[in-house]
Amino acid sequence: MSVTLGDVWAEGADIDAPVQYLKGIGPKRAALLAKVGVETVGQLLFFVPRRYLDRSQMLAIKNLVPGDEATVLARVVTAGTRRLKTRRQVVSCMVRDDSGMMEAFWFNRPDLAERFRPNQEILLSGKVTRYRGLQFVNPMFELADEEGEFSFANAIIPIYPLTEGLSLWTIRRAMAAAMAKALEQVRESLTPEILQHYDFPGIRDALRAIHFPKDMESAQRARERLVYDELLYFQLLLALRHREYAVVKKEAGLAVTGELTGPLLEKLHFKLTRAQERVLGEIKQDLASERCMNRLLQGDVGSGKTVVALLAMLVACENKAQAAMMAPTEILAEQHYLGWHERLDAIGVKTALLTGSTRAAERREIIAGLESGAVQLVFGTHALIEEEVKFSRLGLVVVDEQHRFGVRQRAALLNKGLNPDFLVMTATPIPRTLAMTLYGDLDSSILDEKPPGRRPVVTKLMTGFQRESVYQATARHLDDGEQAFVVCPLIEESEKMDLASAVRTFEETKAALPKHRVGLVHGRMKPEERGELMERFRKKELDILVATSVIEVGVDVPNATVMIVEHPERFGLAQLHQLRGRIGRGSRQSFCILLASRVGLGDARERLEFFAGTTDGFELAEKDMEIRGPGEMLGTRQHGLPDLRIADIGRDRKILRQARKDAFRLVKLDPELKQSQNSCIKRTLLSRYHGRSELLRVG
Repeated sequence: MSVTLGDVWAEGADIDAPVQYLKGIGPKRAALLAKVGVETVGQLLFFVPRRYLDRSQMLAIKNLVPGDEATVLARVVTAGTRRLKTRRQVVSCMVRDDSGMMEAFWFNRPDLAERFRPNQEILLSGKVTRYRGLQFVNPMFELADEEGEFSFANAIIPIYPLTEGLSLWTIRRAMAAAMAKALEQVRESLTPEILQHYDFPGIRDALRAIHFPKDMESAQRARERLVYDELLYFQLLLALRHREYAVVKKEAGLAVTGELTGPLLEKLHFKLTRAQERVLGEIKQDLASERCMNRLLQGDVGSGKTVVALLAMLVACENKAQAAMMAPTEILAEQHYLGWHERLDAIGVKTALLTGSTRAAERREIIAGLESGAVQLVFGTHALIEEEVKFSRLGLVVVDEQHRFGVRQRAALLNKGLNPDFLVMTATPIPRTLAMTLYGDLDSSILDEKPPGRRPVVTKLMTGFQRESVYQATARHLDDGEQAFVVCPLIEESEKMDLASAVRTFEETKAALPKHRVGLVHGRMKPEERGELMERFRKKELDILVATSVIEVGVDVPNATVMIVEHPERFGLAQLHQLRGRIGRGSRQSFCILLASRVGLGDARERLEFFAGTTDGFELAEKDMEIRGPGEMLGTRQHGLPDLRIADIGRDRKILRQARKDAFRLVKLDPELKQSQNSCIKRTLLSRYHGRSELLRVG
């Protein structure tokens, strides 16, 4: 069961009581509150507003500005239901003040049709829009009581995340009851020194101010205190894990002999970049030390992460240890294996590929080879962590696209060795603030240089109306001996979505480019069939490969110079960047064509134009986080870390940096949190992560 903020900072019978026993809640409203994560009184107290509505500054209708949040005091002129052109029914209310008239309307609220009476005073709050006049769409409202008074006039109203059937007023009443019943049971979670240093309010004052603020300044200060609180404990967890890695000793250091790394470097058709040399030096230093390596290897597409990881794995093999690389998908594991096993075999390293699709007889042979030590280096998927898979001496674990694995999956592979070194790879550029949060317990290496001679990919946003010219341009590149990808979001036709399917596009591409050889690859194909097609494309036996996003990572075909992405609006920026990274790997100029479905892309147009304007993966990652939010990009739940319920690491960068600095300093000065002044810190930490030993090991 997940532990929430209310459980962390509070203790007592009333705090732990189910929220349904608060006055005015009951079982039905409690069920609605449970949908937004609130089941106890303590959880309700720490259910913080996402924003505020300041009713203290009411405006005249004539002074409203479209796009602004505003509150008006007016009188009802007429009210009723009407049907829009889209056939949706809405409740409409025309209102007037001394300066003018406007309309308010609500979707999916037929119950409101009888609420409004002519000449009745009404407070309306919401975002102002304009369509044939000023409008409020689904605004908050309050009708004057019999004495002509309003409950929340001239007040700052907290706006909470809601669910259907749960009103703001229900939360307001419940919050007032919870404050009266249990606020005094909330325990302070920050030391007096921290409170004084940042001039933060105490925890109880902060809760009062965040739910019932006197002014916006006090509400903001309360939020900052709670954000710092949450981020401090998050970073404390990372700091303790980082310290734990530092003190764990491995069986023996892995020293570079050059016996295997030297021959592989000689067989490469390129020289390592300065960035690769630098990062490899950092990794070699970790491998040679007595402490276990726990390092994040991050780099943009095409920066050469895989060859660095392979050289690190060979260092393990030089020391009579084994190395394993775990990838999240079969096609990625296959691409790693197919791309390297011939060169590794040539220098005397026995390799294997172990996935869920490996045939039984071959599987038994690989497992026996891993247990005996005959197999020195293995590529695989989740199949590597199955109980029957045992290693003779596992010295290095490499996890590719690590954010796609849960913390227990990674731990399962690490536990197959005696404190092996651990290298995390990600081809998804991560904004610095997100990296500090998700990977703050790991040492970090960044490949910030691409191999010489590679040109930036030219990206163009076009529409289906220009398809013919796109095919003509593609044909010219194919006639020059180059190759092309065509990427689609779906495998087969969908009645629900008018999206190009790979199957249909495969047929259309063959018809449009009859002189050229076209192949089709997607995730539902058998691994052998998929691998055969990819190998044919790599050997130039196919000119065009129509594919789904299975080619997003791990595919290296230097001769491919054209990529056509159908319906690019269906892909995120990070995914588009990964797809684009499949081309531009040779010396020729490459082109990525975003073939959008229609001229009017709405919000997607700005995003796609931004993508077309830059090839910097880190710049795109920052934009992606701005659009989708950090939780959507790389969920902390998958990473195994607790959710952030208050902090927004995009918005709260400054607080995050300070909380991180304070947390790591605290662990450095008091590693076991034994000093008396840190007793409340240790108590809160142990309470919060009780029962989650994979996250916390502090006595």
